[in-house]
Order: sequence, then structure tokens, then C-alpha cells
Amino acid sequence: MQILMIGAGKIARGFIGHLLWKAGYPFRFIEYNSNLVRLLNERKQYTVRILGETIHTDLVTNVSAWGYDDSKEIGEAVSSEVDTIFVSVGGKNLSSVGIFLKPLLLQRMRTNNHDPLNIVLCENWIKPADLLKASVYEGLSNQEAEFLDVHVGFTESVIMRSAIEPTKEVLQEDPLAVNVQDFWYLPIDRKRIKKDLPKLEGLTYVDDFDGYLDRKFYTYNAANGTVSYLGSLKHYTYISEAARDPEILEVLEKVYEETGRALCAKHGFDYASHMEFTRTSLNKLQNIHLVDYLERNARDPIRKLGPTDRLVGPAKMVIQYGGRPEGLATSIAGAIFYDQPSDPIAQQLKEMRINHGIDSILENVCKLHQDTDAQLINLIKVKIEMLKNRGWIR
Repeated sequence: MQILMIGAGKIARGFIGHLLWKAGYPFRFIEYNSNLVRLLNERKQYTVRILGETIHTDLVTNVSAWGYDDSKEIGEAVSSEVDTIFVSVGGKNLSSVGIFLKPLLLQRMRTNNHDPLNIVLCENWIKPADLLKASVYEGLSNQEAEFLDVHVGFTESVIMRSAIEPTKEVLQEDPLAVNVQDFWYLPIDRKRIKKDLPKLEGLTYVDDFDGYLDRKFYTYNAANGTVSYLGSLKHYTYISEAARDPEILEVLEKVYEETGRALCAKHGFDYASHMEFTRTSLNKLQNIHLVDYLERNARDPIRKLGPTDRLVGPAKMVIQYGGRPEGLATSIAGAIFYDQPSDPIAQQLKEMRINHGIDSILENVCKLHQDTDAQLINLIKVKIEMLKNRGWIR
């Protein structure tokens, strides 16, 4: 068995790599950033700091990495020995990873390797396996597509462990160190795999994965967006501070209720059980030991205001199932006025707001249109005025 980990970022090192190391599986990173490849190969280890009332430290050892230009070695491995590839690169990079993977998988076909191969997406993104698979399959012949259909599984996981960059002092000692949440659950979509995956702590197969993924994304991500953007308006520094603010918490509880009722209507979840699930989200946000910055979570607001992302997406779902997204509209209003000088995307959003107005953002960023989305548009505008009256935005 040989395992590859495409991506060597915080989740790749601090969750998947950590789990593989704890289970005793040898693995190798494949990373685009040449400096990160060099560090991994020079140091051959990194520190995972598990945050809680006390900090537990694991030293992940016997680490190695290939860069994208090590195509010969990667091709030989994929065509012969590899049976599991984990992918954690950020959703916006998945199409390019598909382009990178395509010739490697076709090389596997040419060597007549019919052993099953699983590719596991470890992304905080909507339908990442479909996105990667579409990129791989583009332009394939019928014979090539049939080979992949039979022998390669593109499946998804739900990433619920937070991985955070440590302080400068910790990074001076170990530039590869990662701070992580003390959370070990890794749900995997069972239906898409071609064989059992490596036995990892917390790895659990899920049958109704679409419902599970919706539940996570529209609960955890909507809550995170709410706290991040409203907390930024109130000039907090840390997620846990903002999540304990009574006014923000009032909005957050509305978001949990709104998304909860819509998710239960869509997937048939028991409402009481689902609301218990929302407490796991709230506990994470309010965890003072998980030192996580609002700025990290709020950055890239144009993407996060997109029509299927963490705020507008669930708001539209709430309306679809007969609800009124008061809390989510407040969160969207806060996100539209996010202003962080160090974030170029936030400054781009600010320029759009000042020079083109709110209607332009709602139409061109949120993709909301008066003829189909009048209820949500009007509600967002009401919440903007409410936040102005409160002095949160000017």
C-alpha cells in the first residue's frame, strides 16, 4: 500500500497527515509550493499541536514530499503502487489538480493496472469530488473514461477539524508546525469508494452523504460566516470572543434555527437531534482554547458571498423551504460591509460598494436578481439599515 497526499497545507499536515502517521501508514506529500517541498524534505518532520485546556504535541516523523515537477517519480508511483490519494488543496485549485492527475491516471491505465484506486477529497467546499472528476474526465476517450469509471473512485470527506497557523514564536522553532482542534471524526462517502480506505482514527463511512455534507456546510460554515463578519464589524480579534457577544449570539441562534428547519425539511432530519448537532458548531466557535482569528475566517469575502456559499446559499435554501432568513440576511449584510486593509479581496469588495453600490454587489457577487430573489434582496437591505442604526456599519 502506498498513500499520497496532494497538498501540504494546514489540513493536509494537521489532520490527514497526522491521522496517517498515528495509524502507522507511510505516505508522501505532493505539493505545488517548492519552498514547502524543500522544508518537508529537509526537516522530515513537523509538529502538530492539539489545542485544549492543555496543549498536546505530536511530532509527525518520516515525512517526505514531491513537487509537481517530480512527474516521473509520481507517475511511476501512481501507475504501480498507490491505492489511495488524499487531496487537500483548497476548492479553487481543484480544476488544476484534475489536470495534473489526468495523465497520471492514464499512465496507470496504460500499465494495465486494474487494482482499485480511491481519490479522497478533503475540502471545505461544495461537491469537490464532482469538480475534480469533471476536470480529470474532460477530453477523455470513451475507453479512458470507462477505465476510470471501473477502477477509480472519487469520494468526499467532511473536514470538521480546524487547523490554524501557530504564533510566530512557534513557527520560528518549527516552520511546519500546525495548531489543530482536538477533533478526530472524519466522515467519508461510502458509495463512491472502490475498496476500503486505510483504517484511520475517526474515519467513519456515511451512506446518506449528501445530507451529511449539506448539514455540515449549511450549519458550520453559515455559523462561521455569521460570527466572522459580524465580529469584524464589532472589532473583535478572535472567533471565540465574537461568538460569546450577546448581540452576535442572538443572530447566530437565528441562523441555526433557520438553517436547521430547512435542512430537516430537505433531508428528513429529526429537528431536536439536528439542533443538538448545532451545539457542536457553537461549542467549537466559543472554544477559548482554539485561538482562531476572525481575519483568517473572514478573508476572501467575494467568494464567501457567492450564490452557493456559506451565507447566500443557505439563505436561498431557507426561502425554498418556506422560511424567512432573518439571521442569515443580517450575516450577509455584515459581510457586504467587511473591511480589512490586509485583504485585497475585501478592498475589492469595498471599492465595489463605494463606487457601484449595494445593488451591484447583490447582483454581480451574490447573483441575486429582483425577479427571482426579491424577498432576500429586500431583507438584506432592511438588515443593512438595522446594522447602521446600531452603529455597526457606517
